[in-house]
Formats: sequence, structure tokens, C-alpha cells
Amino acid sequence: MALPFAFLALTLAATPLTAGPPLLGQPVDCTLGRDCYIQQYFDRDPDAGEVQDFSCGTLANDGHGGTDFAVPTLEAVAAGVTVVAAAPGTVLGTRDGMADVSSLAEDAPDLAGRDCGNGVMIDHGDGWTTQYCHLRQGSVVVETGQRVAMGTPLGLVGMSGRASFPHLHLTVRQGAEKVDPFSPDAAAACALPGAAPADAAPTTASPGGRTSLWLEAPAYVPGGLIAVGLTTEVPSIEEVRSGLRTAPVTPPKTPAMVIWAYSFAGAPGDEIEIIFEGPEGEIGRHTDILDKAQPFVLRAYGKRTPAAGWSWGTYTGTVIHRRDGAELGRRYIQTEVN
Repeated sequence: MALPFAFLALTLAATPLTAGPPLLGQPVDCTLGRDCYIQQYFDRDPDAGEVQDFSCGTLANDGHGGTDFAVPTLEAVAAGVTVVAAAPGTVLGTRDGMADVSSLAEDAPDLAGRDCGNGVMIDHGDGWTTQYCHLRQGSVVVETGQRVAMGTPLGLVGMSGRASFPHLHLTVRQGAEKVDPFSPDAAAACALPGAAPADAAPTTASPGGRTSLWLEAPAYVPGGLIAVGLTTEVPSIEEVRSGLRTAPVTPPKTPAMVIWAYSFAGAPGDEIEIIFEGPEGEIGRHTDILDKAQPFVLRAYGKRTPAAGWSWGTYTGTVIHRRDGAELGRRYIQTEVN
């Protein structure tokens, strides 16, 4: 029988499974930077209204107590992205049956006591647990008391509970305390792996002697491109989030050609450059500079169809997301006119 997650957060199995903290594998079966990305990290700043992730960046929400592994579209959710156990352990409890509805939607369900949505909690022994939230309705495939190995499927990425985009929220706990898997020592100075600030105090290893709980820590990406595409009009963000596709062939008399770019974790001053090229060379380019921080950014640039129509050949869109002169991402999209 499934148990309330508020109770599970404070409940541990009696028999330890491991000595010390668990060594974690990636909890989602996807390729980071290609078909999934980390949207938010653990907030290490205790002050209300202030955020700081483990790298000294701000890719976290105030008080965020976990790591969010996101997928770019609802189309990917429908196809199924598997959530797996990050470490061996015993399933403490599960929840399933909650609808995949954005918590910002007018018809969002009452989430009191159910912020996690559909999920699974696993005991790893020595007081360590992991919790997997926002799973797709009807996808949970493990039961309370079941022993699991690292990589055992638990369910699918969804958007149940307090979620406004499709993702897995992973929480690591030691007892009742939430722990940042990228830097478990709450007193350690924030820094990119191997790049501590010159004036930082020496980093203290976590319990068990490790400065990270990851078997192989995911690379820190402070923002960048999620997807790009080429359409005949400026799309809405709802269309892009649903999984808007680029047609391999575009008619010569289409009303326009528009290149769109979808990014995450935009910061003030970020530049998103869009370059439009055709069979005879560059058609135009545009750079948009962000004036405020935005968790998601949609920008588009294009041209109306010439009176004679588009010439036959290959048309390419290049999108570059820059921050402080450095590229966070570069992607390409093409279509053929014939």
C-alpha cells in the first residue's frame, strides 16, 4: 500500500543497505544536452529571496531542495522517458494516479500535501533516501518493499504534482535533511568541480570522503538552447512545448520562413543570435539581448516570402546563445524548397 510522502520523508527501513552515502547514477534514461537537461539545481543559499547553486550560479529557485532533470517537450513525455533508481535500495513507498496537469493551469488539482505528484521513495541504508517526483500518471512500475538496483526502471517522466514543465525532481536526504548531491557538505564553498575560487576555504569532503554523490557528476550547464526550428509563422510557446516540428520540404509560396529558438535559464544581457541563410548565401540575421532573467525564452526571426517565391535549394537557420561573450549553445535547422 502506498504511504503518504510526508510520512515517508521521515521513515527509514530498519536494516541498513549500504555504509555511508549512496553513489548515484543518472536517474533519467536520456542523454544530457541532447534530449534532456538540468533545469534547476539545489538552492544552497539559506536566505529567503536569495539563490545560489553549487557552482556559485543562480540556476535554482529559492528554497529548491533537489535537482530537476527536464525533457524539452510534451511529445517526449508521451513517447516515454524512463526514470530509474539512482542507487540500489528498497522501495519505501509510491504514489500514482495524479493527472499530468501544469500546476499553473486553471484546472490544476488541489496539491495540498501532494506537491511531489506521482513518485517513488527509495531507502539506501544508513539514513539515506532518494525521492523521485512528478512521474507520469499510471507509469509507476515498482512496489513498496521491492529491492531495486541502480538503473531499475521506476516509472516515466511526467508533469504531475507541483510542476509547470515536464521533469523529474530528484531529492536526496540523509534522515530528514535534504542534501545537494553535487556538493553534500552544506558548509563547502560553492565552485565548479576543480575550479574553486582562489579565496575560498578548503572544501570539506562529504560523509564517506566524497565531494560529490555522483558516480559521474553531470556537467554543469548554466543555461542554453533546448530546441530550434523553422516554421511559416512565429510559433507560440505552447506549440514549441508540445513538440513543434520542422517540415523537411517547404513550398516556394509559403507565407514566410521563420526560425525560432527555445532556451532555458536566460540571464540579463544574454544574446540570442539567429542567422538565416539560403542557397545564395545569407538572407538576414538578428540578435536579441535579454533584459531580465527568464526560466524559458522563446525568440524568432524570419522573412516574408518574396513575390516570386523562394528559390529552390537548402535554407538553414543557425541559432547561438551567448553569455558574457561565451557560447552556451549553437544549433542548426534546415528545410528544402522544391
